[in-house]
Amino acid sequence: MIKIAIAGFKGKMGSTAVNMVLEHPELELVSVLDPFSEEASLKDVSGYEADIPVFKTKEALLISEPDVWIDFTIPAVAYENTSFAIENKISPVVGTTGFTEEQLTHLKKRSAELKVGGLIAPNFAVGAVLMMQFAKKAAAYFPDVEIIELHHDNKLDAPSGTALKTAEMMAEVRKPKRQGHAEEEELIAGARGADYDGMKIHSVRLPGLIAHQQVQFGGTGEGLTIRHDSYDRSSFMTGVALGCQKVVALDELVYGLENLL
Repeated sequence: MIKIAIAGFKGKMGSTAVNMVLEHPELELVSVLDPFSEEASLKDVSGYEADIPVFKTKEALLISEPDVWIDFTIPAVAYENTSFAIENKISPVVGTTGFTEEQLTHLKKRSAELKVGGLIAPNFAVGAVLMMQFAKKAAAYFPDVEIIELHHDNKLDAPSGTALKTAEMMAEVRKPKRQGHAEEEELIAGARGADYDGMKIHSVRLPGLIAHQQVQFGGTGEGLTIRHDSYDRSSFMTGVALGCQKVVALDELVYGLENLL
C-alpha cells in the first residue's frame, strides 16, 4: 500500500482526492493537512467516517510517515509545501498551479539531488493531456492559434497552468509568428488577451464552470478546434491516482502528466 497525505483536503479538489484515496485499493490515506482546521480527525468532518488524523502543521504531519504528498492548496503555499515534501523525501503529487519557472527549476534540481520522485501537473485529466499533445502536433502546421481557457470564478491564477503548458508545448514546434494585423489597436487594454510567443491566451472566469480549454487554429480557407471539457472534478482523479502510483518509483520530479503515460 502507498501511504498518502493530502494538503488542502477541505477544498473542492482536495475533498475529491480524499474520497478517491479512501476508495482506491492500492492507496492508504494516513493524514490530512489544514492549518485552520479545528478537527482532530477526519471523522469529525461532516461526510466522513474514517479515523484519519488532521494536522495543522507540515512538521507534525511527518509522524504519519506518508510516501506521497498530494497538494491541492493555493499558489501562495504550494511551493513551500512541495519543497518541504521533497526535503523530507516524500514524493509530491501537485495539482496546484502558479509555480514560476525559477521555482520549477529549483524543485526539479533538488528532487534529483535527493532522488525523490514527484509530479507537478497543470491538469490531471487524461483527456486534457491528450488535448495538449494534439495541439502541439497541429501547431507545426497551423502557426495561427489562440487559446481560450474557461474556469470557475474561484480560480486564483490566470492564465491557467494548462493554458501555459499548452502554449509552451506548441512553441516547441510552431514557426515564430506575430499574429493579428500589424496595425491592430486595443481600444480596451487586454482585449486581445495575454501574449505568449506571439500566441494569444484568453481567460474566462464564471460560476458554473469547472475546467475547459479550447485551442483555436486558423489557416487558409480552414480552421481546426481542439477542445477539452471537465464537467466534474472526478475527471482529474484517474490522473492523480496514476501519479501516486508512479512517483514512488521515480528519482526526480517531472512536470506534466504526459511524462507518466
